Amino acid sequence: MLRRLDLRGSRPSPSELLALIPRAATDVSAALDAARALVDDVRERGEAALLDQAERFDRVRPPAVRVPAEELAAALAALAPDIRSALESTIERVRAASAAQVPAPERTVLADGAIVEQRWQPVARVGLYVPGGKAVYPSSVVMNVVPAQVAGVRSIALASPAQAAFGGRIHPTIAAAAALLGITEVYAMGGAGAIGAFAYGVPGIGLDPVQRVTGPGNVFVAAAKRVVQGVTGIDAEAGPTDILVIADDGADADFVASDLVSQAEHDELAAAVLVTDSEAFAARVLERLEARVAATKHAERVRTSITGPQSAVVLVDDLEQAAAFANAFGAEHLEIQVRDVDGTLARIENAGAIFIGPYSPVSLGDYAAGSNHVLPTGGQARYASGLSAATFLRPQQVVRYNEAALREVAPVIAALSGEEDLPAHGEAVVARFGDRA
Repeated sequence: MLRRLDLRGSRPSPSELLALIPRAATDVSAALDAARALVDDVRERGEAALLDQAERFDRVRPPAVRVPAEELAAALAALAPDIRSALESTIERVRAASAAQVPAPERTVLADGAIVEQRWQPVARVGLYVPGGKAVYPSSVVMNVVPAQVAGVRSIALASPAQAAFGGRIHPTIAAAAALLGITEVYAMGGAGAIGAFAYGVPGIGLDPVQRVTGPGNVFVAAAKRVVQGVTGIDAEAGPTDILVIADDGADADFVASDLVSQAEHDELAAAVLVTDSEAFAARVLERLEARVAATKHAERVRTSITGPQSAVVLVDDLEQAAAFANAFGAEHLEIQVRDVDGTLARIENAGAIFIGPYSPVSLGDYAAGSNHVLPTGGQARYASGLSAATFLRPQQVVRYNEAALREVAPVIAALSGEEDLPAHGEAVVARFGDRA
């Protein structure tokens, strides 16, 4: 079922490990031309383009792109009590964890009258994307909106694709989650066109451009983010989800199998990887995996995922080699289920989120842990981080020097500006002192 990659008896270099990493056959660059055409169409034709694109890709023409306030209120009123309670619990936990992600302002006194202040300023306006597709994601509404609110973003717009099953409206649970969070600017639009609408605005429907776009989506959403980057900020080019589990023979094989299936359920291109130093344990996981796949609702989708080139069981000599492989993989979700948790965790450098022990499954992070589930995919965790309150903040330095403090460093400025052949830099300092220099 899972293809086998045996690294025992070898010590691949970092570059060799990168070449061995199983990946889904997705290429954002291949979708760039199509995404650019859709973005340009929205720039030129506005709402008409969004309606046409919904009809083309979502198989339904929305009654309106802007979701009326009464529709949001009605969706919230009709929300099942258990779902509302679950959303409220998730909101509370994510809000508490997000608050810890806001850095405190710092004030550095370098000398008497020489002060540099560090502050974190929120962007004023953001566009948050909640995908449609194979599932409905009210949890992604929470994961996008709450950290933006915690960061202090004043203006929040949310988009989700029109649903044919609901007459061209967004999914009512998405609408209800937005209303529960106090979001009133919601649009029935999806795909690359939605990203273009956020970046450039659509005056005809009151959609002003945003300063940052966040949220997961398909390859065309990722490509559109690349197209508009530079016009607006983005979080990441999200791709198919992935999970990597490091486990030894003390782990529960059924727990591991169930966690691999839980992420494979998302998409046929989802990656499910087990890294272990025990061939016997790997065999037990494969046995339980067969049973789990056969019993799950989306068995065909899961089977396609775990038999794809992006999924594998990786055999290693020891946990040090397991950690090296995990660092090269850069998992979106990394589970550690070993006896030596602390030693293994100490070796991990690259991961979107890390789940420790048998009772911290990835599903916990998807919904109720308090952590954010919008995470870097496709190995981007090697250089990027997940969505957080910090995503919506910009560090700014505020410089406060008085005359005496500036006079003290004037020779430094004169020396360096002269060396760089930028004498006017030094002259701008001397001008402040005149005959008093």
